[in-house]
Amino acid sequence: MLTLIKNGEVLAPEYLGKKDVLILNNKIGFIDDEIKVPEQFVEMKVIDASGMYVVPGFIDSHVHIMGGGGEGSYKTRTPELQLTDATLAGITTLVGVIGTDGTTRTMPSLIAKARALEEEGITCYVHTGSYQVPVKTLTGKIEDDLILIDKIIGVGEIAIADHRSSQPTYEEMAKIASAARVGGMLSGKAGVVNVHVGDSYDHLKVIEEVVEKTDIPIRQFHPTHINRNPHLFEKGIEYAKKGGYVDFTTSSIPKFLEEGEVKCSLGLRKMLDQGVDISQITFTSDGQASLPDFNNEGELIGLKIGKVSSLFKEVRDAIQQEGVSISKALRVITQNPAAILKLHQKGRIEAGKDADLVLLNKDDLTIKTVIALGKLMVEDGVAVVKGTFED
Repeated sequence: MLTLIKNGEVLAPEYLGKKDVLILNNKIGFIDDEIKVPEQFVEMKVIDASGMYVVPGFIDSHVHIMGGGGEGSYKTRTPELQLTDATLAGITTLVGVIGTDGTTRTMPSLIAKARALEEEGITCYVHTGSYQVPVKTLTGKIEDDLILIDKIIGVGEIAIADHRSSQPTYEEMAKIASAARVGGMLSGKAGVVNVHVGDSYDHLKVIEEVVEKTDIPIRQFHPTHINRNPHLFEKGIEYAKKGGYVDFTTSSIPKFLEEGEVKCSLGLRKMLDQGVDISQITFTSDGQASLPDFNNEGELIGLKIGKVSSLFKEVRDAIQQEGVSISKALRVITQNPAAILKLHQKGRIEAGKDADLVLLNKDDLTIKTVIALGKLMVEDGVAVVKGTFED
């Protein structure tokens, strides 16, 4: 199957100017100023991208693809992600995680859901484990999961600084990071440790202690929810200035923002203003997670659900409301997560890479067209491919 995208302005994510992009099956074949179609050539779909930006497909590397939550008992278990939840949001690559419930949400189910999403047309990986320590793996060992299971690319989300965590010590975190590092090295994967950071004033201390007392590099960790409150955000800036990665969570509710959660678009600008390198920052949605509200006694008093659609919304707000350049803002959901997670075929528009592309209306940055692995998934804002059980 050949697809030719003509007359669009390509952001790779750096600005390349007006280019034509030729897709050969599931790969980007050629990028040139003009690609002409010979007469009486093979069948080819031509997409006119006039008035649009052509950008890499979005990577959401922290999603509860088979549902999450359950923090208000069984009835609060959140539903699975559906294919069009992702594609209509421009997301062509996902990384699935488990979260709080490491008992009824299991690694076999997580991998099965990842494979189901791939059968439906998008790319999906997973991290092994959940909030809990010791890590509940698939094979019994972190290293074995990474080396032997193609879909497993890291560990997490391991919870710290949170009343729901296993309260891991630095020694326990060091052993997890060491196993992830070795497993990653032997399998050619990133082997990152995805870390859920809660509201506690312990902040990132357990990670920093591992870095200070062992030979494990700071970039073995990928802490998330760094914008959940002002004091953690400030510690996140300090952590990033030491060379660490920081991840912002885009799903939120007005109450959380009113109570001090840092809006991702604003947080991105503030970190850049503080001199944090753009390559160290990512956005993820925490999609399908419960968004629990606890009182001072740790009792659940409210619950909402995270949405993957929040991912690009916050990137767009960073561009339109905070003045972040479009090339920099796009990096937090394209090039940066691809580099951190060693997804070498993802995150950029280059010949030879996977044909994951999003066409954005230049005027308002709305998502018009989504192509995943060379297949048209969304056209003119409408899903043309739906999941197996979607209407």
